[in-house]
Amino acid sequence: MVVQTQRDDVTWYKCEECGLMFDDKEDARAHESDCDGEEPSYIQ
Repeated sequence: MVVQTQRDDVTWYKCEECGLMFDDKEDARAHESDCDGEEPSYIQ
């Protein structure tokens, strides 16, 4: 599920499964359908 959040006066869309944030709602929804629920390996 994608949730909307505000940070630094910008609206972000966060994937509840892995925590990845997007500035475009459609990008977030597209990611959601492919998300495996794990944190992306490039986020440290």
